[in-house]
Amino acid sequence: MQEIKNNIIAISRDISDICIKKGKAPDSITIIAVTKTVDTDRINYAIKCGIRNIGENKVQEIMAKYEKIEENVNWHLIGHLQTNKVKYIIDKVALIHSVDSIGLAEEISKRAEKAGLVKDVLVQVNVAQEETKFGIEYDDTDSFVERLSGFSGIRVKGLMTIAPYYDDAELARPVFRQLKEKFDMLAAAGIPNVNMKYLSMGMTNDYKVAIEEGSNMVRIGTGIFGARNYDL
Repeated sequence: MQEIKNNIIAISRDISDICIKKGKAPDSITIIAVTKTVDTDRINYAIKCGIRNIGENKVQEIMAKYEKIEENVNWHLIGHLQTNKVKYIIDKVALIHSVDSIGLAEEISKRAEKAGLVKDVLVQVNVAQEETKFGIEYDDTDSFVERLSGFSGIRVKGLMTIAPYYDDAELARPVFRQLKEKFDMLAAAGIPNVNMKYLSMGMTNDYKVAIEEGSNMVRIGTGIFGARNYDL
């Protein structure tokens, strides 16, 4: 378990160093601990070490772990979300990162209104146009966000992307830079019900570059918990 604590300290230090160089406040960056396949004892230990945001890729993992987490943390759904599973997590997650279709937005809005909520969401953009990744096309971002602004049960709070994996994280920089430009344009557009607050970019291998390019929310799993067997 000590390794988890050491990893969190090291990541926090790296983020602080980057922020100082960029003239940002270190606490302006949200670290989301990605807990896919991680058992609840290790998650609770990470929380004791300062983690306040938990990210899960699958609805079933949220459902299995939700009651076993000891402290009040923010849950994030960061993976692809099927419309028929929205009802299970609508009252459990603070932020849904992966809205990539009008049908999904409609379902989230409907379920949120039924629960007396307005749900914060991010629009997932497939900037690199990878066939294996979810997300809307980059060129469709403006019109998609404008359509989502009309749903009363959701609030658009920003954008998310998953960059291609590169051994050299520098190669991901253009992807992050491009989405930051779109983020800034939408922030300045003054679209009702749209508040560009969160730019969710960067994972274990490339979060430093992502922060340098404007990310304020990074999703780190392996960097905190170590390598995991995703076949479990």
